Amino acid sequence: MAAVDSFPLLYREISRLCSSYFEALALVGALYTAHRTAVLLKNCCTLVRVHFLPRIIPCKKLSQRYGDWAVIYGATEPVAKAYAEELARRGISIIFVTQSQTSVTDTAASLSQSYGVETVVVLADFSLDQAASKPIKEAMRGKDIGFLVNCVDESLASPQSLIEMPEQGLLDLVNRNIAVATLMTRLVLPGMVKRSRGAVVNISSGACCRPLPGRVTLTACTGYLDHFSRALHLEYSGKGIFIQSLIPFQIASNRRQPSSSSSLASSEGWFVPKPEVYAHHAISTLGVSNRTTGYWPHTLQYGLMRCIPEWIWVLGASVFISSS
Repeated sequence: MAAVDSFPLLYREISRLCSSYFEALALVGALYTAHRTAVLLKNCCTLVRVHFLPRIIPCKKLSQRYGDWAVIYGATEPVAKAYAEELARRGISIIFVTQSQTSVTDTAASLSQSYGVETVVVLADFSLDQAASKPIKEAMRGKDIGFLVNCVDESLASPQSLIEMPEQGLLDLVNRNIAVATLMTRLVLPGMVKRSRGAVVNISSGACCRPLPGRVTLTACTGYLDHFSRALHLEYSGKGIFIQSLIPFQIASNRRQPSSSSSLASSEGWFVPKPEVYAHHAISTLGVSNRTTGYWPHTLQYGLMRCIPEWIWVLGASVFISSS
């Protein structure tokens, strides 16, 4: 009976001794909650500032801010083609750099007819190394180049093990998506630096944020473009040049998003916009954010992805890919 009677006394004594610890834990919990709330509010403010305010508040014409001409590399990709159309709609003339002239000739003619802008198609064989840059330099000579848009090849999204890729195919893939994008930036930057204005937009993929099984080349190439853009921004933002890294997630008719099956790749929806819809949103973020998804529902996806531990993300992607 004495042992039973002494338990409440023991409990009260332990509670009294540990009360300071309970208060400390409560304070830590309150601080953590306040921190997460502040982060959430900051992210909400950033979402509004990047994706909504630029579409509401009027600003200078793109030609006045950056220049009258844009160089587009990768216009065979739906997103790059849609981005070029958005630039043309705003009165920007276009130079298409391509390795297959027939693939963009119709696009160039359509933009000239629809928006009254000048278009030039430059056929460049980048297998010739430095010789490929000569026709590009000739096309840019005497023009106020204000934009460069590089876009990765959507064929990167096809699931394939690294050891299954042909050696020559791997070299060509790296050349098209890394070496050529870097070379194009090297060609346009001197003129932009001289004029103290310009914008370089590198369109990669949200796959650069997390590793994915079966998409080694996609993760690597898009990761390079993303870090390349961020490093360039640090180096040239003080010289009046805006460098932007666009990291979209799934886009309709574009299989760049690796975590989707082919049956979903062509479907359209709120989180899977058409290239034209995505480009319309993305171009409004130019000059506002140097690294963004370009489309606010994708930004919500990106925020959710950051909350998921990497090992859970990789495990879920592996299960989904194996079942698709």
